[in-house]
Amino acid sequence: MPSLPNDTAASRSHHWLRPEDCKVAELDAVLRGPADPTEYPLASGMDKGVPQYDCARLRQQMAATSQPALLQQQLMAEWSRVWSDGPGVLALQGLFADLAVVDAATAVFQRMIAAERLQGAKADHFAKPGANDRVWNALEKFCVEAPEVFAAYYGNELLAQVCEAWLGPAYQMTSQINSVNPGGAAQMAHRDYHLGFLTAAQAARYPAPVHRLSPYLTLQGAVAHVDMPLHSGPTLYLPHSHKYLPGYLVAGQPEFQSYFDAHHVQLPLRKGDAVFFNPALMHAAGHNRSTDICRMANLLQVSSAFGRAMESVDRQRMAQALYPALRALQQAGTATDAALASAVAACAEGYAFPTNLDRDPPVGGLAPESQQGLVLRALAERWPAQQLNQALQQQADKKRTTH
Repeated sequence: MPSLPNDTAASRSHHWLRPEDCKVAELDAVLRGPADPTEYPLASGMDKGVPQYDCARLRQQMAATSQPALLQQQLMAEWSRVWSDGPGVLALQGLFADLAVVDAATAVFQRMIAAERLQGAKADHFAKPGANDRVWNALEKFCVEAPEVFAAYYGNELLAQVCEAWLGPAYQMTSQINSVNPGGAAQMAHRDYHLGFLTAAQAARYPAPVHRLSPYLTLQGAVAHVDMPLHSGPTLYLPHSHKYLPGYLVAGQPEFQSYFDAHHVQLPLRKGDAVFFNPALMHAAGHNRSTDICRMANLLQVSSAFGRAMESVDRQRMAQALYPALRALQQAGTATDAALASAVAACAEGYAFPTNLDRDPPVGGLAPESQQGLVLRALAERWPAQQLNQALQQQADKKRTTH
């Protein structure tokens, strides 16, 4: 029987990736190029090959420059280079300048954990029941329970810039609380959503272009809600491993786990610090060897407007809960327009599609108004809450396929 045209291992390897073809030596070769500190001039330093950014200094530079928009663009481009061509992970020291805001959020999260414990211990996809406390869809729960705290927490302009640097505008914020209790074991090295949540066999069915695309649909982050010294087990990272194309196929392979165990780095964090990394970076939560530290982090999984977020979030409900808090800040003059917009970006849907174009046609452009655009317009025009609630419902009704 004649062979198919171009039926060679070389031609197949450009399109199909196989777990059995993955070699630790190839991963090792990818990791050989160390990060060059001169490539990240806005970083305050490097720790174990990971760029560190002093957010207090960045805010001072933003305030002092005559061209803050240009500096912001340079900073966002630099972060993007870290995640794409650099080590794949960066740390933001003091992302939250006001730790009272972090503490207020922590109190809300602790109430959530206590309430959900009463329903029985929950497992997540990387830990046994009881090893940690995981709160799913913490974003929506947080917004509805404590909208004033939510507005202060997500009204963080640097946080919004981080998300936009990788994903552009109209990103979709989701959040899970993870509190690893003393004694909690380390995770297995893995990559994250999308392809990272498939088995190797399932991921292998997706062609190589999808393996290249997947990391660009999500940004992974974690905000430290307590001090995280090394013995409390902050996340382990393998810098540059996101550049290994078939890396979605190696989770669970003993030789790759052994390589990760031998070469990972680990960074201590202070309360209010954050890390953000390419979701294709091999990483794992560390072993909490402390006796008294519940290592609480707000895990931020931020999705592109063009992708599907992992969690279902009722953003209309969130917008209705948050808007009165935003109006109160606006009336008191205690939040800048940029801070209000940052909070809206974490809450409302920024992308107009999918919709029913029969009933929701483009107006004044190529797309209908997004939910986020509607909330921002309501703020700009000082609408009362009831007017926005009605407009949000009308917008949602227009997207339906049935009357």
